[in-house]
Amino acid sequence: MFNAPPSSILQKANLIGRQNAYRLWHRHQSQSYILRTQLGFNGLKSSRPSSCIGCIHYHGKAYGQTLATRTTLVCGFHPYGWSATTPCPDWKGDI
Repeated sequence: MFNAPPSSILQKANLIGRQNAYRLWHRHQSQSYILRTQLGFNGLKSSRPSSCIGCIHYHGKAYGQTLATRTTLVCGFHPYGWSATTPCPDWKGDI
């Protein structure tokens, strides 16, 4: 018979379960990375507009599932970026 206290058996079972969950999570992350590289999301040039350089309001995250539907949210004030020739009126640098 096994002489270990019940708590150590449960701890070992929990450890094995956590290790298995981590392995599955890591496998999913690896597959997602491979998929992103195959779809061409890596190696894209920067989409930051020159008028947004140094602005604290810059968001710059892209949303969408495919390269065709992917859209970058530049900031909350100007979602597609400031396109006028004058400086952005909402630009605010690091304080």
